[in-house]
Amino acid sequence: MATRTLPIASAPGAVASGAVTSGAVASGGCCDTTLVPSLSYAEADQLSTEMTLLAHPVRLLILDILSRNEGQVCVCDLEAAVPVKQPTVSHHLRLLREAGLVDSERHGPWAYYFVRRDALDELRSRMSSRLSALG
Repeated sequence: MATRTLPIASAPGAVASGAVTSGAVASGGCCDTTLVPSLSYAEADQLSTEMTLLAHPVRLLILDILSRNEGQVCVCDLEAAVPVKQPTVSHHLRLLREAGLVDSERHGPWAYYFVRRDALDELRSRMSSRLSALG
């Protein structure tokens, strides 16, 4: 472990001979003021929102089903495939639709859903690069 020589107490900001001079120690503070995050607050906020969207098992199941089935899947088929009732399926579909990850078309009284692959690919790429920036 590296040893750091502390500033001399009688002289604010003074550094003893041979000391490591980070911005914090040289300025007399105890904290390193040179630390800078690799993400901006806006990027961290967006990543958090995107992760929250995907952090629900029902939404992941819906995305899995839709992405594996080319074309469109009827909402009644989605309800049969996930362990929740139709109002909850509709709630999660609305969130995914608002995020732009899925879309739907109406055929008579039925709504058929499909994954927007371009949006899902963009999300995957964005999340991957931002998570890579974390180390």
